[in-house]
Amino acid sequence: MTTIESLALTDEPFMRRALALAAQAEAMGEIPVGAVLVKDGQIIAEGFNQAITLSDPSAHAEVMALRAAGTSESNYRLVNTTLYVTLEPCVMCSGAMVHARVERLVYGASDYKTGAVESVMRLLEHDSHNHKVQYVGGVLQQECSEMLSAFFKRRREEKKKLKAIQTKQLENDG
Repeated sequence: MTTIESLALTDEPFMRRALALAAQAEAMGEIPVGAVLVKDGQIIAEGFNQAITLSDPSAHAEVMALRAAGTSESNYRLVNTTLYVTLEPCVMCSGAMVHARVERLVYGASDYKTGAVESVMRLLEHDSHNHKVQYVGGVLQQECSEMLSAFFKRRREEKKKLKAIQTKQLENDG
């Protein structure tokens, strides 16, 4: 077994936990993204999207996990940690990982609109950073992608139904 294959096997249980956290976000009406921060093979913090619930644009899953870890570790530097997240991080979350000194990132689905690791830009590879986060994408990619796709499909259908109801009400009122 290659090192990459063995890492993927050890990464999957943590990514499955991140998927469970993403389901919690979805149950709250949030975009289903979950994150787990691991150190020495143990989960030290978790997070899921709460931007809508908290009215906080920075309350992404990754940031929530990093905040919780900073508190539990009593340190804003989170060296020797791996962050597992179901969706490729955005610019804000990638920057937070660099500042926190996260060693490694593992993500599931690519984000072709705002992904700042590989899809849209490669922020973690920028030469100006004094810390480089290692990364691997595509771990449980299908499950992560399907959860997000199903969420956005439902959301579009709900908006379409709401618009139809509003149109009907306007016709009845007129």
